[in-house]
Amino acid sequence: MSLVNMKELLAKSDSTFAVGAFNVSDMEMAMGAIKAAEEMHAPLILQIAEGRLRYSPLELLGPIMLAAARQCKMPTAVHLDHGRTLETVRLALTLGFTSVMFDGSHFPLEENIAKTKEIVALAEKFGASVEGEIGSIGGAEGDMASADIKVTSVEEAKRFAEETKVDALAVAIGTAHGNYKETPNLRIDRLKEIHAAVDTPLVLHGGTGLTAEDFHNCLANGITKINIATASYDSSAAKIKEVHKAKPDANYFDFSDAISVGTYENVKKHMEIFGLKGKSKLYN
Repeated sequence: MSLVNMKELLAKSDSTFAVGAFNVSDMEMAMGAIKAAEEMHAPLILQIAEGRLRYSPLELLGPIMLAAARQCKMPTAVHLDHGRTLETVRLALTLGFTSVMFDGSHFPLEENIAKTKEIVALAEKFGASVEGEIGSIGGAEGDMASADIKVTSVEEAKRFAEETKVDALAVAIGTAHGNYKETPNLRIDRLKEIHAAVDTPLVLHGGTGLTAEDFHNCLANGITKINIATASYDSSAAKIKEVHKAKPDANYFDFSDAISVGTYENVKKHMEIFGLKGKSKLYN
């Protein structure tokens, strides 16, 4: 099945499952995510956020992600997460990413719409899909500055979707990037209102730390793509510590395997929660 467009994956999603989008920062994480997808017979989105590129340069990691996706037996999209600059978005598209996110949520609405439309026009030339964002998802994504939560307005979401014609729309309903310092207050009521007003597939960021019930409430009310990043990084770090504790003389390859296993376990766990087991058959 190999490399596909994100738009194709989201088109099949319904209130019973949402496609998981998992951030990776190296080959080992990509391998772990693919192993989980193949075992679960599930579609997969591999992604990297612009805020992580200091650690994983796009021109180096991008080709690895694309090669991994092409070898995966399940339908896999490769996505740029939280792209902030035209230069980074253009590089991702030139490398062959099948979708990109332009995060213009820090701009005034008019400017966000205008800049996102430019990205949509550019992506169209590459046959790639585009994700935009309205509202402000809290916390920080990698090296990007931390932001306060600003719940998405129904009216702004509707206008943004209609004018930009993005293929997916990230909305802010009370989630935040990174680990939560307190229990999040999810605005499922607002999600329902946006879903009723907007036909565009909706995306949930800040998934790390949410409960299975939280996820199920979100996918039952319009979320078709769920992003997971911090949980995979935490799982991999924990696995490295576990290996070191059990084997003080562990070598590089022991730790390399630990990263892959940690990512695999976390991705598989979330795929089960998202209802993705066996869903690859929908894309045959």
